[in-house]
Amino acid sequence: MTGRLQGERALVTGSTSNIGRAIAERFAAEGAHVIVSGRDVARGAEVVDGIRAAGGRADFVRADLDGSPGASRALAEQAAAALGGGIDVLVNNAGVYPPGTTATTDEQTFDRVYAVNVKAPFFLTAVVAPEMAAAGKGAIVNLGSWVARLAVPVGALYASTKGAMETLTRAWAAEFGPRGVRVNAISPGVILEPAPGEPHPGEVMMNGTPAGWLGKPRYIADAAVYLASGEASYLHGTVLDVDGGRTSTAVIAA
Repeated sequence: MTGRLQGERALVTGSTSNIGRAIAERFAAEGAHVIVSGRDVARGAEVVDGIRAAGGRADFVRADLDGSPGASRALAEQAAAALGGGIDVLVNNAGVYPPGTTATTDEQTFDRVYAVNVKAPFFLTAVVAPEMAAAGKGAIVNLGSWVARLAVPVGALYASTKGAMETLTRAWAAEFGPRGVRVNAISPGVILEPAPGEPHPGEVMMNGTPAGWLGKPRYIADAAVYLASGEASYLHGTVLDVDGGRTSTAVIAA
């Protein structure tokens, strides 16, 4: 790796698996000291051990981001302490996806999904961004989703939360950008890591796209490194589509 995040202190929420794990591992490989965060202590330890074995710096902070300001503040404070006093890069990745349609979604599910996907990152950013602004620099990367703009018949609740995060990205860029904090987002496409040789039903969703295949978590990690690094110093309020062309292009076979 090239050390593009050398010396940076990063917190990645929901980083014990999938996209979050890939981001944490890539950040560490690029020189950042990373806080791996999630609810599962065993999985968190596994990620941290892997990063350290590869020569990187990482620590685990357990967090159950339930949407309460207290939970978000506690994570921010514990992460900053473990990082030696501050957070330079925040990745708001933690989220939940409930299957189902609008008619089958009950109020408890609605409240939980908004609590985890919107309230938790909102209150975490409310703690971290002002501290970054006081230091005169920082980068926040939010995770949106392709379904926020290209609608599908299921998952309306989840899609609406990701639309909210993309809107918050622009609002926070306006609020904190003038004080040195860059806020951008990644909109992943269909990102899965299927077992070798086993087809996945999600593959059909990439038919007719330029890429033509399922995305991998490392593609999102690549984008996160870019947005967190100085290479993206002129980007504010941008939503970067990393979806194989799913939301922008249709390939019509002759």
